[in-house]
Formats: sequence, C-alpha cells, structure tokens
Amino acid sequence: MLFNSIDFAIFLPIVFILYWFVANKNLKLQNALILAASYVFYGWWDWRFLSLLLFSTMIDYTIALQMEKRYNQNHRKLLLFLSLAVNLGLLGFFKYYNFFIDNFTTAFTFFGGTIQPNTLSIILPVGISFYTFQTLSYTIDVYRRKIEPTKDFLSFAAFVSFFPQLVAGPIERASNLLPQFHNKREFDKDEAIIGVKQIIWGLFKKVVIADNCAQFANEIFANHAQFSSATLILGVIYFSFQIYCDFSGYSDIAIGTARLFNFKLMVNFRYPYFSRDIAEFWRRWHISLTTWFRDYVYIPLGGSRVSRYKQIRNVFLVFIVSGFWHGANWTFIVWGAINALFFIPLLLSKKNRVNTDTIAYNKLLPSLREIISLIITYCIALFGWIFFRASSIKDAIEYIRGILKWDFSIEMLKIERFSFEIIPLILILLGIEWFSRNKEFPLFSTKPNYIKVSFIIAMILIFGSFSIPQDFIYFQF
Repeated sequence: MLFNSIDFAIFLPIVFILYWFVANKNLKLQNALILAASYVFYGWWDWRFLSLLLFSTMIDYTIALQMEKRYNQNHRKLLLFLSLAVNLGLLGFFKYYNFFIDNFTTAFTFFGGTIQPNTLSIILPVGISFYTFQTLSYTIDVYRRKIEPTKDFLSFAAFVSFFPQLVAGPIERASNLLPQFHNKREFDKDEAIIGVKQIIWGLFKKVVIADNCAQFANEIFANHAQFSSATLILGVIYFSFQIYCDFSGYSDIAIGTARLFNFKLMVNFRYPYFSRDIAEFWRRWHISLTTWFRDYVYIPLGGSRVSRYKQIRNVFLVFIVSGFWHGANWTFIVWGAINALFFIPLLLSKKNRVNTDTIAYNKLLPSLREIISLIITYCIALFGWIFFRASSIKDAIEYIRGILKWDFSIEMLKIERFSFEIIPLILILLGIEWFSRNKEFPLFSTKPNYIKVSFIIAMILIFGSFSIPQDFIYFQF
C-alpha cells in the first residue's frame, strides 16, 4: 500500500477512527489494532510474506527472552549469533542469492572453468532490509544489556511491524519506539496537527518534486548516450532531488502518520543538501541507517580510537557495507567506496566534526566560503549518485564520459514535456527549506499557517496531476 495512493487515503482515516474512538481506553486493544492494521498494510502488497515478518518477530522475541535467562556469556553469544544468522541469512537469501551466484560464475569462468549456476526467480520482500535491521538492533541491545527484553509479545510484534515505518524506515531502535507501545497513549491535538502538516510536506516532496524529476531522470539515464553533457548533468541533478524528496518524503509521511497515533519516530533527514562537507552530509542523510552502522559496526570495530590504518579500514567497511545494504549490485558498492574516499581525509585531519551546527545560523544568507563548501559537497554527492542510479558500472563510466565531452548544447528532450520547468519547483523547495533549516520540517508548528499550507496543498494537486505516480525508490531496498 503506497502512501500516495487512494487505498492509503481510505485506510488511514479508518485506522485513526478505530484507534481513538473505539480502542482509546484500552492499551492492549490499541496495540492489537496497530498490529492488525500493520499486517493489512504489509499484506496489501503480498500477503504471502506476512509469514516471513511473523517468523522474524517470533525468532527475535524468543531469543531475547532466552538471553535474559542466561548468565553464561558464551551462551548469550551463541543466542546472538543465532539471531544474526537467521536474520542476515533470510536477508542474504532474498536479496543477494543471485548476486553471489552470478559473480561466482563469472569468477569461475574467468579462470577457465565451466559451471551451470542455479539462479532463482526470487521476489524481494518489501521492507526486509528495514525491519531486519530494526529487530537486529533489539537483540544486540539486549545482548549488550542496554535494554531489557519485553515479555509482551503483542507490543513487540507491533513494534516490529508498525505500519508507518515498516517498509522504508526510519529504522527505529527498541529503546525509543518499544516503550511507547507499553505506555498509555492519549490523543494530542497539537501532535496531530503537526502530524498532518508533516504528511502534507512529505506528499509535496514526493508528488510535486520526486515524481516529476523521476520522469526525466529515468529517461536521461536510460538513454544517456543520446544526450549532451548539459542534459546529462541535468539528469543527475534531477535524480539527486528525486531520491532526496522521494525518500525524505516517505520519512516525513511516516513520522507524521505516527504522530497521529501519538508515536514519536526519529528524524531521518536534516536538510542534507545544505551540508558543507561530506561528513556533515552523512550526519543529515538517512540518519537512522548511518547511526545504525555507527553503533553496531563502526564503534565495535574500534571506531576512530584505533590506528590510522584501522580507521581507514573501518570507514571503508562501513561505507561499503552501507552501499551493499542498498542493493545487490556493484554500483552500490562503488557508491559506498566513493563516499568513503571523500570522508577519510576529513577523518584523518580531524575535520569530520567541524560543521555540526546549522549553516548560516541566525543569518539570512551563507558566507562566500559556505557557498563554495555547499557547492563542492553537492558536486561530490552528485558524482556518487551517478553510480547509485546507473544500472551497471559500465553505464556509470559511460555517463561520466558523456559529461566530460563538455558538449553543452541544450536540446529539447523528446519526452512528454520540456524538462526545464522542473527547475523552478526545485528552487521553490530549496527556498522553503532554507528558511526552515532550523526546524524539524518546514511546516513544523501547531499554528494554522493557512496560507503556507494551502499553497503546498495547491501545488500537490496541480503539479501532481501532471506527474506519473512512481513507486517509492527505497521499496526496492
């Protein structure tokens, strides 16, 4: 079920009414309703994978309880290994089986051997990367004794499958979200108002910006050999705003929807294209994933409190694993490595945490130095996005070669509409975000703000009618 669909527009009010007008006085009934709604939401895509979601839930719920009963550290490690093996095994099978088979076959053939691989027609379960990491963080934190395991299976199952963030995050920690299922929740008018506004803002980014950019980004990347350097640059710029507005738009809708039920999810994006270096960019982009890798991979490896060689190793490992998390393609691995290459000099020079404040704080405009830093950081991100978006390494290299031809003739794209009309929409987005960069999101307020909200809704209705609805990009991850 898509957030930008008629189905969800019907589904959400029904759940909201039942939640606050039928189950409002009974916490268990509220949790049961959330669980049922979440399984309906997920099963709307493919009901067969509900069993996989339930299996993962039961495994980690049981393992965590067994850990609590074990005082022998070796026994606890064995249980943690079982959780890792089951969760990562399922993720690896559905997401990476054919990738490894194909690459093994290629390597075997390279050395003169012959092999008949058995690839499978595997359907990737929507959201498996997200809920797998969410349940893993739970068992790891229980193992580390940072949290106590819950004995309430209903609450835990609702935590794992919570429909607003089930299929594309934010990847919540049990320490934040799970206690909210244990505590009584009452309707909060202010939170509901903020939630509705955040949903509207997320729909604006998705429907007005992302879906319109997608039409041209898809066309340009699919036929990159036919276009000039100017159009190829335009294509990757469009993709950069497509993926940002698509994914952060989903996060906004998810966080806003959760607010309607008086749940608070973590912020997943903080205006990443206003970053002054690549380290700041990664503190502002997909925050729930970057902090997950920081806490469960980077720090356990020693973080930055080790030798320089190990620091470099740790950074490369985290970025490459992060890239591989996004998909079974070498393009994602290269994308991760590119970001690591630009991040490492900042780490080694101890400048990776220089820009931790808001750019041009309490100022109307940034300084010339900040503008230059913004442009350089954005160009680094663009370079990485070429590999992220390309179908193969070969296509990415050809795309870059096309840009380096320095052919800047601007041709009319042979698509439905002339693409440059998207530029004003992007500038409107950037303008709104710039003047709201100190807020969680631009419409964050309990005050009505009728003019601003009406303007955003009007743009959703007007420009949304011209765009072709697109699936959320991160559904494939």
